[in-house]
Amino acid sequence: MSSEMSPAFIETSNVERKQDLSEDQEREKPRLDEGIEPVSKRQMKKLIKQKQWEEQRELRKQKRKEKRKRKKLERQCQLESNSDGNDRKRVRRNVVHSTLRLIIDCSFDDLMVLKDIKKLHKQIQRCYAENRRALHPVQFYLTSHGGQLKKNMDENDKGWVNWKDIHIKPEHYSELIKKEDLIYLTSDSPNILKELDESKAYVIGGLVDHNHHKGFTYKQASDFGIDHAQLPLGSFVKMNSRKVLAVNHVFEIILGYLETRDWQEAFFTILPQRKGAVPTDKAYESSSHDKQSAIVEGGSDSDSSEGEYSKNEPESPHKDKQQDKENSTESTMPSAPH
Repeated sequence: MSSEMSPAFIETSNVERKQDLSEDQEREKPRLDEGIEPVSKRQMKKLIKQKQWEEQRELRKQKRKEKRKRKKLERQCQLESNSDGNDRKRVRRNVVHSTLRLIIDCSFDDLMVLKDIKKLHKQIQRCYAENRRALHPVQFYLTSHGGQLKKNMDENDKGWVNWKDIHIKPEHYSELIKKEDLIYLTSDSPNILKELDESKAYVIGGLVDHNHHKGFTYKQASDFGIDHAQLPLGSFVKMNSRKVLAVNHVFEIILGYLETRDWQEAFFTILPQRKGAVPTDKAYESSSHDKQSAIVEGGSDSDSSEGEYSKNEPESPHKDKQQDKENSTESTMPSAPH
């Protein structure tokens, strides 16, 4: 009888074992879930938004394409309906190319760190863009092109190889243009430029140095025996900062002068506001007004004003010595030789 009962007993025991296993699994489920952090409502919203963003990717792409097509059609319609002669193509027909050659000398590659090389690259880009849209574009030269500058342009602006109306040369400017045609533009030159001679080639030093190499371009021009001059900035403008301008500012000022034949207008159109530039006549009026105000504020008593002057009188020899010392120090600077 025991042998007849054994299959039933085995079956019962198997069922009980399965039930025990399922109970154990259910008990273990909360333990497994304990390690997973519950998702907050905010996180759930983010996940939903991300999912929707991914799902709508193709739709956004299609919308962008449609927008571009619509804008293109609008531009075409505008050009077709514009009959007053102000569209871009008609303006370009009025362009008169200048024979003046304007050179950016890039032979200072070893004097600049990569950060300054990148700044020079941006300034050159600006010069190129301004010359392309100018009414009197110049014959634009980029000389001594190589080293860090060329490498940076290759990496960040591969389209430079397709630039038009520009001569990009690895040679030094002295190898390309006759010496007697060259005029180096440097703020350290004692010569003031009054007019632009369009038969000449004007050189701008492609050096971003934050005043670390003061007078370097002037010294180089003097050593090469090249004529040099500075823009007539002091004759028209009073500035709070130094007269040294960025490469693109000098370039744009020359383009502005070729268009207007007015130095003052060219300066005030181009100079950035941070330079604090004001016309020299207004600066003179302001200084005269300040002096007059100082006299009035000092009082009308002539004895008191004379007394103050006489007190300061004994100190003047010391001031003269100090001034002489400063003058002698300035004469040792590289920019001093003429």
